[in-house]
Amino acid sequence: MKRFKYFWMGIASAVVAIVVGCTAQPDVPETPSAATDTGNGEQVVNLYSSRHYDTDRSLYENFTEQTGIEVNLVEAKGDELIERIKSEGVNSPADVYITVDAGMLWRAQEAEILQPVESEILESKVPENLRDPQGHWFGLSKRARVIVYNKDAVDPNELSTYEDLADPKWEGRLVIRSSNNIYNQSLVGSLLAADGEEATEEWVKGVVENFARPPEGNDTAQIRAVADGLADIAVANSYYVARLANSDDPEDRAIAEKIDMFFPNQDGRGTHVNISGAGVVANAPHPENAVKFIEYLVSPEAQTVFAKGNNEFPVVEDAELDNPFLEKYSGFKEDSLNAGIFGKNNAEALMIMDRAGWK
Repeated sequence: MKRFKYFWMGIASAVVAIVVGCTAQPDVPETPSAATDTGNGEQVVNLYSSRHYDTDRSLYENFTEQTGIEVNLVEAKGDELIERIKSEGVNSPADVYITVDAGMLWRAQEAEILQPVESEILESKVPENLRDPQGHWFGLSKRARVIVYNKDAVDPNELSTYEDLADPKWEGRLVIRSSNNIYNQSLVGSLLAADGEEATEEWVKGVVENFARPPEGNDTAQIRAVADGLADIAVANSYYVARLANSDDPEDRAIAEKIDMFFPNQDGRGTHVNISGAGVVANAPHPENAVKFIEYLVSPEAQTVFAKGNNEFPVVEDAELDNPFLEKYSGFKEDSLNAGIFGKNNAEALMIMDRAGWK
């Protein structure tokens, strides 16, 4: 794609290491500066992203066509990008950091690599629970953490809440991915906020006792296990189910036909939702372009791309889904807990999971 300039990550990291080693560069400031014009006039925005979805590139193309600002993309895992930005310090070329979990956004904020941003567009379009109160990061798309069930083995009337997954009736019937997965850490973090430490620890123990097999694979692997009859229920992000249902592969669609999604806690606090989100990097060389880019990502056009292209729910209420599968499930009650709390509770959640033997 001609509009994108991809950094050679291995060479760039080596150069940064040499510069940092030879010149005592200061770390990221404790209080990141506000977004101001650098005066260099470059029409670029340097994006560090852990989103690995091909459909996102159409967003970058459209942004360039509309603004003339080129998008330079670096892709890696969320933690790797945080460490890279930290090592680059004040010399980091990064303008925008994007990742796929609120817990990772919290880690970036705690690492002081993000700066607060004031934007009427972002503050008006992104709900309060899906953005940092100080403007360090903003949600771009939502994914619900749902219960997937085998339609031949489970009556949906048996399902109710996340808390119910610890009930002995599900012994040997539940699959879920490992505790090192941040989606699960964020879910447990939300339970800590709702139910407290003691109840959450008991819940985690009960869930582990109900495993049909030791955790393995990603969310798609859990869904396949349910469809194949290896388990009756699983916990997965909603867009994994939507991908199978909307796939061009008949085998994927056959899997989707055997299962369905259940949105927990609809009679209480609502279903846990997580986000992909973005923040402006503390030492961004093009901060105004960075803000324009994030504002574009919450435009109706971009929000529809998130929904249609990657089967994620928009964060903007009036965005058009243009995705029949998502339209079928839209309107569910979601937990209004601020997404940053998942990250704040992450360390405690992981310790609880480790103590319970959730590998």
